[in-house]
Amino acid sequence: MKEQHYRQQLASSCKRLSLDASEAQLDLLLGYHQLLVKWNKAYNLTAIRDPDEMIDRHLVDSLSIVPYLTGQRLLDVGSGGGMPGVIIAIMKPQLSVTLLDSNSKKTRFLNQVKIELKLANLSVEHTRLEAYQPEMPHDCITSRAFTTLQDMVEKSASCCETGGLFLAMKGVYPTQELAELDQLDQISVSVEQIYPLQVPGADGERHLVVLKRQ
Repeated sequence: MKEQHYRQQLASSCKRLSLDASEAQLDLLLGYHQLLVKWNKAYNLTAIRDPDEMIDRHLVDSLSIVPYLTGQRLLDVGSGGGMPGVIIAIMKPQLSVTLLDSNSKKTRFLNQVKIELKLANLSVEHTRLEAYQPEMPHDCITSRAFTTLQDMVEKSASCCETGGLFLAMKGVYPTQELAELDQLDQISVSVEQIYPLQVPGADGERHLVVLKRQ
């Protein structure tokens, strides 16, 4: 009964977010949710323990940025338990998605997700962001509750191609963090857009900050 409820919840949220989710994609989202619930008991992937809460606060929250994605090679920095990177890989199978995290337990879990869900477009990097050297620069970099905008840009700029986008998921409108972008040294970014996100089932404000590397 719970699985059917979760399926309906995810399908409804996708519709409200103008996402066309196939039955196969809903299966993958539910499979990821099951793995997150199971592994969280031993690996502390997220402070949220309630499986019901995980649907809205992790999966649906991550789904909310999918309509704004562009490019072909996406890097999700500080991916943790795989939000939003795993959800993006499921919803955008044509995208090459790399999940990066320095925590070995979390990357072990992410590799298991890749194997069990057979996500061919997903790769996992266990390293610190400062040490990561991709073969080709990424044209889109995402983060969710990872660090400040300035810190995100400074640490991941070498991984982002000129003209590439940084997509940072934030809560309240990040006025102070936006002002701090003026302090960037040798890296130039422009604020392309700041979208207020309407996340079904979520409490509080959500914003997506889109920066472009000049």
